[in-house]
Amino acid sequence: MMTQVEAELPCHFGASGELFGIYHPAPASPSKAVLLCPPFGQDLVRSHRLYRQLAHALVAQGIAVLRFDYYGSGDSAGKSMDVDWTRCIDDTLAAASELRALSRCDCVAAFGARLGGSVALAAATAARLVELVLWDPVLDGATHVDRLDALQASLQHDTIRFTRPRTSEDIAGQWLGFVIDAKFRQQLIDLHPDPPTIPTLLLDSLPAAATHDWTRLAATDMTVTPLQAPTPWDDLDRLELAILSHELIQLACSRLRETP
Repeated sequence: MMTQVEAELPCHFGASGELFGIYHPAPASPSKAVLLCPPFGQDLVRSHRLYRQLAHALVAQGIAVLRFDYYGSGDSAGKSMDVDWTRCIDDTLAAASELRALSRCDCVAAFGARLGGSVALAAATAARLVELVLWDPVLDGATHVDRLDALQASLQHDTIRFTRPRTSEDIAGQWLGFVIDAKFRQQLIDLHPDPPTIPTLLLDSLPAAATHDWTRLAATDMTVTPLQAPTPWDDLDRLELAILSHELIQLACSRLRETP
């Protein structure tokens, strides 16, 4: 029999029930709830297991959790080419409202990896979030788009996954198997998140050679904590492998448990 800590309750929300989420109720009335903002594309696929593990770990600490998918991603309605940055922020606001209604707790924090962290940053004020835990958030959208373009180009001549090189037409408008709309691409190019205005823990697991400058998010109440092992976000040899980090789960849970 499933215990309360292990409960995963599917829910549909949004203006017409188009958004899908998994609610993890706390064993008792929680004093805090956490919204898990997902990344996109292969980052979403590869970190799905970690998000579920993190949700269970938080619930074990008495914290209610909601995992959800933006419109056009995961199990929500729409297709990948329907993903829109502004809509993702609106979906995050809807998810925060749903979590408050389900948990009956107004104190909501958020966790986000990669672009999920960028969405959490952008939505923080409007969603009335009290705290952020960000894992390698994207701060320079143009550099991130260049990274995805390079990974996509490498797959064109990948003889391990494909028996023959693919044409440029075969891979046009895609990032690692996901069709991307030109508008969303431009929205990411223009992405430069503002510094947080609430307490924030930034977990850094990017390789030393990766381009990142966390000082862009310089804020009075922000802590940057490096993880011991770099995360292989850009490693094509590990593209089909799940991204896991027990260290990250421990740090995130410790932070979210200790702060009011």
